[in-house]
Amino acid sequence: METTKTEGVVREAAGNVKEAVGSLAGDVGMQLEGKADELRGKAQQICADATDLARDAMSSSPLAVLAGAVGVGFVLGALWAANRHTDV
Repeated sequence: METTKTEGVVREAAGNVKEAVGSLAGDVGMQLEGKADELRGKAQQICADATDLARDAMSSSPLAVLAGAVGVGFVLGALWAANRHTDV
C-alpha cells in the first residue's frame, strides 16, 4: 500500500507545479487541472492511510471490527427499510 501513498504524494506535487505554471501563464484551465490533481493526490494518500489503519485494526482486534461492521450494516438496513416504507 506504500506505493499508493507514494503515488499520491507525487500526484499532489505534480498538481502543485501544474497549478503554479497555469498561474504564471494565465491559463485558468491548467490551474484547475493542477488543483484537481493536487486534491486527487491528497485523497489517494488519505485512502492509503485509511487502508493501513483498517488493516492494523483488523489484525489487532478482529472481533471488534466485525462487530462494528455488523452495527453499520444494521443501521444502513434500518435506514433503507424506513425509507422504503415512506416511498410506497
